[in-house]
Amino acid sequence: QVHLVESGGGLVQAGGSLRLSCLASGRTFSTYTMGWFRQAPGQEREFVAAIAWSGGNTYYADSVKGRFTISRDNAKTTMHLQMNSLKPEDTAVYYCAGDSRGSVFYAGNYNYWGQGTQVTVSS
Repeated sequence: QVHLVESGGGLVQAGGSLRLSCLASGRTFSTYTMGWFRQAPGQEREFVAAIAWSGGNTYYADSVKGRFTISRDNAKTTMHLQMNSLKPEDTAVYYCAGDSRGSVFYAGNYNYWGQGTQVTVSS
């Protein structure tokens, strides 16, 4: 079993930056593909970014490519999402997800989820 806890959300003006963190419990973190998803009010949960167990492969939604950077530190069982040039449309609850079995782009393929952290970008 893996427990995921997100942190780093908050309120920021458009054009600003935030760094989200996901701290994982469990010794198997280093073997998992990890991802970030987000969900805005009234919308479905959508893929943001993912990173392979080694950190060698990363994946991004087109909407965040060039602005967001995903990274991980297996020794600290932590994953990060650096978000730059934030836009109002980035406003959502951001979720950390772990242990993807299959395509990294689909929420249903992940076995573990955090509780989410709110990101609000004002215009």
